[in-house]
Amino acid sequence: MKTPMNGFSKLSKFEKIDLVVKNYFSDSDSARVQFKKYWHDDESLQKTIDEFSENTLTNFLFPMGVVPNLLLNGELLCVPMVIEESSVVAASARSANFWLSRGGFHAEVISTVKSGQVHFIWNGETSKLASFFEKIKTELIEETKPLTENMEKRGGGLLSLELIDRTIDEPGYYQLFAKFETKEAMGANFINSVLEVIGKTFREKISTADHFNASERDVQIVMSILSNYTPECLVRAFVECDISDLNDSSLGMEAVEFSEKFARAVRISKIDVTRATTHNKGIFNGIDAVVVATGNDYRAVEACGHAYAARDGQYRGLSNVSLENGKFRMTLELPLSVGTVGGLTSLHPLSRLSLDMLGRPTAPELMKIIASIGLAQNFGAVRSLVTSGIQKGHMKMHLMNILNHLEASEEERISAKKHFEEEVISFKAVREFISHNRNYV
Repeated sequence: MKTPMNGFSKLSKFEKIDLVVKNYFSDSDSARVQFKKYWHDDESLQKTIDEFSENTLTNFLFPMGVVPNLLLNGELLCVPMVIEESSVVAASARSANFWLSRGGFHAEVISTVKSGQVHFIWNGETSKLASFFEKIKTELIEETKPLTENMEKRGGGLLSLELIDRTIDEPGYYQLFAKFETKEAMGANFINSVLEVIGKTFREKISTADHFNASERDVQIVMSILSNYTPECLVRAFVECDISDLNDSSLGMEAVEFSEKFARAVRISKIDVTRATTHNKGIFNGIDAVVVATGNDYRAVEACGHAYAARDGQYRGLSNVSLENGKFRMTLELPLSVGTVGGLTSLHPLSRLSLDMLGRPTAPELMKIIASIGLAQNFGAVRSLVTSGIQKGHMKMHLMNILNHLEASEEERISAKKHFEEEVISFKAVREFISHNRNYV
């Protein structure tokens, strides 16, 4: 019978593994071996990896691939991607090659402002609170100087601080809304620390202010926290060429028909949420893979991107296509809050290697790279959808996973790859092919 594992976090890694396998595995010896099998031989490096998280038992491995030949703003890049779905890397690489001879990808950073809020409850006359805030605003900002001075030296810091009245949504609810520039850092810890100082100082000043009566001196700081919704941290990537230059033997149709069908598919993602969700998932297939490879927070990037996709009240596809004056233009504009210093970008050896591969980009440069890969993946996915269909290429890439599952020999792999060049791939079909060959032999 399973029992609660009290004090688990205080145990050594060996003790944690022993307790887990004892309580949750029927073959404890095999499980113990599997957990230890993926430890790094370098003990110092393994200790660093263990400390990335809590209650760590082992390392979970993902493949790291690359997209070569991404031409971005005239510079040729080799972009690292960490993802378990091979078709994503293949589609992005194929798109990079397709656009290599058509001008490549272009990207620009529109803005890099991030925000956070002190959320608080105060009951009284709004105008009275507003006048008090204006009176102490400079003091609130001054209290953060010990935290912001180094960031200010790098050209960043706390940009603005406003009082926002949200009492129409929740009785007594206000925000101190702050905007930040965090330069090369993603800045989460910096922003949160500054906001906590602002919230603490604000509460102290209200509680002792002659400006208010006794009941008005009571303020509840609900929370002080950055927002992962960063609509002012925007990047735009695009590809463009003459429609006639889209001619390619692999399309199976003329360039005009392809461009119109392609544009229609993108418009559908703007009007139908069931398509928009999958459309954007494809974009984030590419984005997340680069975000992970460079040690950034893919959960924050995804949450922000999906919120941005619904900013007008309906969830829509993030990319756009225009066909004007004989030109095909595909654009992806979205918020991307990433960093190139701090956190895993500095600690994880493969994140450092990824950033080295990219030429040690600044945070804005990394935004452009990530957005371009998102656009490349989206172009590749939509291109497949409106031509051969998504499954043909996807299942060909998935064939190796099926063969691994069936423990196929090298000879069987070669035979299966040749057989399924023209055949429909499914797990059942591959299993039957392998079984037939084995029985025949």
